[in-house]
Amino acid sequence: MNADQSPLPETTTEPVAESEKTLPEQLPESENELSTQIGSQQQRIAALQVKEQRLKQEIATLQANYRSISEQLSQTQNAMSVVVQESLAHLEQRKQTLVIAIDSLERRSERIRAEMRTSFAGTSQELAIRVQGFKDYLTGSLQDLAASVEQLQLTPAVKEPPLQTVPIVESPPKKVVAPPSTLQFTEQRFQSTTKEIRQMLDEYRTKPDYYGEPWKLRRTFEPIHAERVSQWFFNQGGRGALKTMGSRLQNILISSAVISVLSELHGDRLRALILANMPERLGEWRRGLQDCLGITRADFGPDRGVVLFESADALAIKAERLVKANELPLIIVDDSEEKISLSLLQFPLLLAFAPDPQMAREREDDFFN
Repeated sequence: MNADQSPLPETTTEPVAESEKTLPEQLPESENELSTQIGSQQQRIAALQVKEQRLKQEIATLQANYRSISEQLSQTQNAMSVVVQESLAHLEQRKQTLVIAIDSLERRSERIRAEMRTSFAGTSQELAIRVQGFKDYLTGSLQDLAASVEQLQLTPAVKEPPLQTVPIVESPPKKVVAPPSTLQFTEQRFQSTTKEIRQMLDEYRTKPDYYGEPWKLRRTFEPIHAERVSQWFFNQGGRGALKTMGSRLQNILISSAVISVLSELHGDRLRALILANMPERLGEWRRGLQDCLGITRADFGPDRGVVLFESADALAIKAERLVKANELPLIIVDDSEEKISLSLLQFPLLLAFAPDPQMAREREDDFFN
């Protein structure tokens, strides 16, 4: 048995030897694979580390942006709260101011209403006196008007006999026949009318009625304005030129006073004819008369109370038609007119504003510049 078993180690050792010989040959290949795997893992680890650092930087940037945005948002909210508080305070202050103004206006309205109630009752007697005086004046005026119509010879073919109750005043030869005497204002001939006109001018100056009826002066009337109007009525007989006041609005105020007085005396017969050489100036006259007399745009027109003209010839034609219709034309010439047309001098009521030469030159320079 031992003899048989002795060769077994030899047979077993040979394969081991061969395996030992082959094992060193296989080790280098496995080491290369391990090294390559280890290298690839190290590269992945390095890449992951780079990504980690990059993500950390991005996170830090986002955190910084978040903090800055949060600070800006808080500052904006604080600023908005301050603005809202200031706006509320301002609105509250305006509300208080408006409440005070409304209370003041209400008290003023009540005071004006009380004054109107008390003044209306007090002026009824004065109105009755004025109406009676106007009736007396109208009686004499109609007689003079009838005599003047006879002198004008409106119907030359048929001569009517003179009225027995109307005295006919013959004018001296070689003398121009005067217009109807109702259109003249002199203290010697019409004392009742003179007194009434002076009363109206004093009322305009001392008791201005800012809420009066239309065609009555509604603005403050100073003594200088009353002096100019009195000069035109009593010294110039309702036909002449006044030196300009230096302002078109002041001239309109004087003209409004004249129109107001004449409308009180002659009623709807009065027609105001305004002459100015530019539409802008006529617009100022329209707005000024509306403001001073309390009239509206409906009162301006060819057949209304006030007519506006840019041409003196057209105004003269309209005035002739009004005279034939037994109406009373009042011609008002703006201070921009440097010359008065001769066709306007035939009418009895003429109010022209003489321009200031120095102011005229300044206006021309401003226009051309």
